[in-house]
Amino acid sequence: MAGSAVATALAAVACVRHVATVSLHLSALEAAADGVTELDIATVPGDARVEIVEGRHLAQLDANRRTLRVGVTPGSIRLRADAEGYRPAFATIATSLDDSDRRSDGTPDFLRLGPADRERFRQWFTFLAEAQYFRPTLPGEINDCAALIRYAYREALRTHDSAWAASAHLPLIPALPDVRKYAYPFTPLEANLFRTMPGPFRASDLHGGAFAQFADAQTLERFNTHFVSRLLEAAQPGDLLFFRQAGGTLPFHSMVWLGPSHFEESRRRYVVYHTGPIESRAGEIRRLTVEQLLHHPEPRWRPLEGNTNFLGVYRWNIL
Repeated sequence: MAGSAVATALAAVACVRHVATVSLHLSALEAAADGVTELDIATVPGDARVEIVEGRHLAQLDANRRTLRVGVTPGSIRLRADAEGYRPAFATIATSLDDSDRRSDGTPDFLRLGPADRERFRQWFTFLAEAQYFRPTLPGEINDCAALIRYAYREALRTHDSAWAASAHLPLIPALPDVRKYAYPFTPLEANLFRTMPGPFRASDLHGGAFAQFADAQTLERFNTHFVSRLLEAAQPGDLLFFRQAGGTLPFHSMVWLGPSHFEESRRRYVVYHTGPIESRAGEIRRLTVEQLLHHPEPRWRPLEGNTNFLGVYRWNIL
């Protein structure tokens, strides 16, 4: 009996030794972290399950199409492939910083969005900006025009999951798709979204103070957006209108061009903005139709080509 038991055990060990390992192959093991590059995944057997076990914020796995789209943050991504009756296989992909800036405007290419993501961003950005108009109490950080824009910009780039919805305290949460290329704050810039210095982007800017969480209206206009036109007909939802008034502590002012409202069915177009402090008061969010703005009681606030206080329509560099 003892000899039979030993023989059975040895046979089991031999069987384990001959269990095959899943074959896991990728089209490349190195890539630039550009948020665009897709790597093809092949396994034997073909129905092996593939998952990211390390670096989950560094890539997005499409298990159905068997592709891995690298993110924008460089690092090491480890994959595991499992199949019943096989030993698991592992593969590691190394991604490196994409420090290109094809427009030389200071905005790294890893932040720039493709056509589908531009529309997703515009929808979330305009919704979040307009939603503040309907809130009885604003978030403490929104105290002037630039703060409203910073808030809507940052939150538009987040993952809008149930945890985010619970913390946002908004009157409603729309069924809008998220930006896919990256999600704030999972980029090489982490929380520092806004360019604050002139010059093209360089890798050293990640830690040299060229980006920050704060940017006033003038900084947004100079380093984070680009001029489109002085004609309102050129504006698209999510664009910004900038004004510069002589005197005062806050000469630069900005408004968000919404286009149609997210909250009512109307063909009218709107802008929304925070007034900033008014004398001794904290100021407020205002939403005007374009017609109301064009006939503003103070001509200096009318976005007309002949108004020298109106700087024009500007668009985010990431768009």
